[in-house]
Amino acid sequence: MSTFKGHPKGLYLIFATSTAERFSYYGMRAIFILFLTQALMFDKELATSVYGSYTGLVYLTPLIGGYIADKYWGIRRSIFWGAVLMGAGQFFLFASASMLETVQLSHWLMYGGLTLLILGNGCFKPTVASLVGQLYEPSDKRIDAAYTIFYMGVNVGAFMAPLICGYFGETGNPHDFKWGFLIAAFVILLTIVLFETQKNKYLISPSGEPLGIIPDAKAGKKHEEETANLIKGDSHLLRNVCILGLLTLVLGTFFYEWLDGDWISVGIFTACIVFPVTILLDSSLTKIERDRIFVIYIIAFFVIFFWAAYEQAGASLTLFAAEQTDRVILGWEMPASWIQSFNPFFVVILAYIMPTFWSFLSKKKMEPSSPTKQAIGLLLLSLGYLFICFGVNGVQPGVKVNLMWLTGLYFIHTMGEIALSPIGLSMVNKLTPARFASLMMGLWYLSIATANKFAGMLGGLYPEAGKVKLLLGFRIENMYDFFVIFVIMSGIASVILFLLSKKLQKMMHGVE
Repeated sequence: MSTFKGHPKGLYLIFATSTAERFSYYGMRAIFILFLTQALMFDKELATSVYGSYTGLVYLTPLIGGYIADKYWGIRRSIFWGAVLMGAGQFFLFASASMLETVQLSHWLMYGGLTLLILGNGCFKPTVASLVGQLYEPSDKRIDAAYTIFYMGVNVGAFMAPLICGYFGETGNPHDFKWGFLIAAFVILLTIVLFETQKNKYLISPSGEPLGIIPDAKAGKKHEEETANLIKGDSHLLRNVCILGLLTLVLGTFFYEWLDGDWISVGIFTACIVFPVTILLDSSLTKIERDRIFVIYIIAFFVIFFWAAYEQAGASLTLFAAEQTDRVILGWEMPASWIQSFNPFFVVILAYIMPTFWSFLSKKKMEPSSPTKQAIGLLLLSLGYLFICFGVNGVQPGVKVNLMWLTGLYFIHTMGEIALSPIGLSMVNKLTPARFASLMMGLWYLSIATANKFAGMLGGLYPEAGKVKLLLGFRIENMYDFFVIFVIMSGIASVILFLLSKKLQKMMHGVE
């Protein structure tokens, strides 16, 4: 199989495809909260709620997309249609921003665009990530490095997107947001062209077989017959259906009452529990497979707290950058959306440094286990918010703070992200039974869906003049109070995960 710098060339096709697709996503995300508050005139609480619902559903639909790819479409077709839907969604947002005077139509176009982006991401996200692991043998030690390279591709796109889309979209004129969305639309078209023209040449397994191809009709029929026989012979099927139905009803009722009828939140939070249980009820799982899946679930639970705090970047931290951060450099004011490029810029740098650091510790027999790395990521997230707390402590509302505080937060958060996210993707790939590859990747993203919706709910606590914001009876009166929430939340999660890490390592049964 052809390689480049020690890795299959297919990895670099996936790298380039992900770079273009993530440019489209992060270009839109960089200006979206500003579009809602400055062009559509949503208040901050509604804007962060819409943002949280959108990003939550973006990570929920990969569960469905992963299932469709595994059972029906195949990975290649899922990637193609995912990109097509996302491109259409960006054009809808362009149309929305072009018709601001027609308020109701503009709103409907915006929601239609979000719907298409959500469905497209559902097809694209779990499949392209699962392709990375399929380029290697299961025991290949290059897999961790491959996911780090893949993660760099994501962040190259995420770095360029806010700079370009923010430059053309965030000009101070609400009508110019349309140009940011239009650029994001054209870049997703580039994704389609790149993938479709190169996939047959480079997406090849270690044994030389093409990856992501739909099974032929005969194989498909055989699979359907095997599945039918399995269902027919499974004496626990009725019991499982009853368990899942009852669990869905109980959880749906509980979340509906707790969340005041917010159906999107109800759906995401219920799915976050029901779908993982569905996998565990599969009678074909061995004890070792079940233990390893439990490890994924436990880590995924703690990852929720990481991303709920981290994903403030696209909402409350962007509002903080626009309103309370001094962005003037040598007489020029940096667009607030550009600050979202800080994190991917740091990722590209640290993606070289962190694997080298882990390798150094490995040679000294001191490398932490995957669960411990996740705990370190959470700790660094907490420290990032602690850092900015020093910058905003005692600062009155409306007073702008130095840019270094937000820059420092993003740098510390990026170290935490590198410790947690690519290692998590690699861990899911290594611990998951092959027959659940895309589906389990979808379940991993389901935890991020829950985190993003939770992030939107927490972002609604962003201090606003004239509004009382409460959390567990405590008043959120200023940015210091707001940031302390994330210091405490991620700090507690980190400590608990540290305490569980040795037990989780044993449950991995030799997988590192």
